[in-house]
Amino acid sequence: MDDEYAKLIRRMNPPRVVIDNDSCENATIIQVDSVNKHGILLQVVQVLTDLNLVITKAYISSDGGWFMDVFNVTDQDGNKVRDEEIISYIQKTLENDEVLLPSLRGTVGLMPSEEHTSIELSGTDRPGLLSEVCAVLADLHCNVVNAAIWTHNARAAAVVHVVDDVTDCAIEDPKRLATIKKLLRNVLKGNNDLKTAKMTLSPPGFTHRERRLHQIMFDDRDYVKVRRTEQGNIEDLKSGPCITVCYCSEKDYTVITMRSRDRPKLLFDIVCTLTDMQYVVFHGVVHTGKNEAYQEFYIRHVDGLPISSEAERERVILCLEAAIERRTSEGLELELCTEDRLGLLSDITRIFRENSLCIKRAEISTQGGKAKDIFYVTDVTGNPVEQKTIDSICEQVGPNMLHVKWNPCHSEKLPEEGTISYLFGSLFKVRTLQSLKLIGSYT
Repeated sequence: MDDEYAKLIRRMNPPRVVIDNDSCENATIIQVDSVNKHGILLQVVQVLTDLNLVITKAYISSDGGWFMDVFNVTDQDGNKVRDEEIISYIQKTLENDEVLLPSLRGTVGLMPSEEHTSIELSGTDRPGLLSEVCAVLADLHCNVVNAAIWTHNARAAAVVHVVDDVTDCAIEDPKRLATIKKLLRNVLKGNNDLKTAKMTLSPPGFTHRERRLHQIMFDDRDYVKVRRTEQGNIEDLKSGPCITVCYCSEKDYTVITMRSRDRPKLLFDIVCTLTDMQYVVFHGVVHTGKNEAYQEFYIRHVDGLPISSEAERERVILCLEAAIERRTSEGLELELCTEDRLGLLSDITRIFRENSLCIKRAEISTQGGKAKDIFYVTDVTGNPVEQKTIDSICEQVGPNMLHVKWNPCHSEKLPEEGTISYLFGSLFKVRTLQSLKLIGSYT
């Protein structure tokens, strides 16, 4: 009865989207009003992110039964969104209540999986792992049409879409699928990952690849910090984003504030993790500067309670750090553009491995017979790649096929000074951090 009542309320109050290109000088304002439900914030942010729009500011409010969000967005060049086709797509998609209803849990990517076979991989990261996976797929005549590979805290995860090299269709033969599973699991296990290596085929239906990668790495507990030792000494962990989790006693919320380097899809990654951890964002604000992003969220668990223990508080911080770091552009960014063929990815990753490069992240795509692959690489010690190595790789790959898109040696560092303040301070009179009770003291 409750479910039917909720459907009736949604039908009486369908989602409404207003897109304004006049009120703000340097951004398009998108306002979304809808009946509130768990996961709606993620689904709205996902639609904007999938269009490669940059969210420069956001104001979130979902108290009671109503959801109202305002987003300031631009295209990737920093211009307002004036393409009528994109504007129409945003309105039709977000105003279609059916689009907002299905849960994305347990699904993967943006194409019907009947058109390809979708493979999910997770295991311990090591140099050459992607090269070995690609070699197995090439030997089995599986052509990779698109893929995303992430590594974080010594863990690796991938969602790979493959087709049969001859038919250019999904692979359906049970015996062949069993062989693919067996061989890829052997590669993932290596010598020391007998228990945690995983390889699965995702179910049929519409899928979202990056959404699934967050879930795979979260389930794989990549948020647990890994300490490596060298010559008997424990190395310092890398400094990450600044995150605080405090209790707002006046409104009975948990307040999360974050300061990190700004980058594309940052808000999507944060909201993915909060949703998967079963938290609801009741109020929030996002502001991006030249180099930094500030985010503040007032949350409760889906059961209506704020965070209730110090252990839970620490786990939330670790998970949000992981969400921010998974997609961080670590290493030299290389772009490969050439004619697609079976074994191309295997050959490229083999050349990287033979030149002692580690692939930290990769985005593989093909369209119209063309391959466009982006790799983020370091040397095997995690240090920047030397120029002579880059020149050698470009010579082996072929002329005008591999290009350096971004070099970390030439990037600016995030300023160290500055502290996080409550951006909602005028709305909720939250006490300063020193006067707040630690979460563990009010359980």
